[in-house]
Amino acid sequence: MTISVVLADDHAVVRDGLKSLLNAQADIRVVGEATNGQEAVREVARLRPAVAVLDVSMPELNGIEATRRIQGASPATRVVILSMYATGEHIFQALRAGAVGYLLKESAGAEVVNAVRAAYGGRRYLSQRISDTVVDSFLRHRGAEHAESPLARLSAREREVLQLVVEGHSSAQIAQRLLLSPNTVDTYRSRLMEKLGVDNLPGLVKFAIQHGLTPLT
Repeated sequence: MTISVVLADDHAVVRDGLKSLLNAQADIRVVGEATNGQEAVREVARLRPAVAVLDVSMPELNGIEATRRIQGASPATRVVILSMYATGEHIFQALRAGAVGYLLKESAGAEVVNAVRAAYGGRRYLSQRISDTVVDSFLRHRGAEHAESPLARLSAREREVLQLVVEGHSSAQIAQRLLLSPNTVDTYRSRLMEKLGVDNLPGLVKFAIQHGLTPLT
């Protein structure tokens, strides 16, 4: 049985490298690619792959939010997250969103084959470079009220608006993209800032970086 995979990363070099590595395996075949989170959700819904490998920091829709949507669009697809971040917060968010695998980008090339096979087999796979302390912390606090991320306070639409705001899109541009009015976008923006306790754009950008919604560069 061949394991079908959709790859999503906004860096072509990363996608090409992982695609070559996966296609070199007799039991794995990359059937689709995406350059942002929205496209990833569409491709997974269209192709229904066994496994989706998603970068955590993608434009338009980050990998965490894309994972949530994939759970609804193709419940049988198992998600593996690629990330630069090894913090408990990022791992917790990925697993809580429904991912079964979490790979650090620095070692993804060596581990992605094992992660895809583990995910296909219904097993969780965490990068070997993630410390036992971080994993233990996640398991201890899983489902605990005090471990809930501030992102959990936001609705799906508010998280989507947050990402587009920190990517530099204006209210008019966001409105056009999401088929909303600019006033509605401003309402979402004000509401999410109030929920997060942030009162300016630099604060929103800092929050987004800390929670893996947007990359450092």
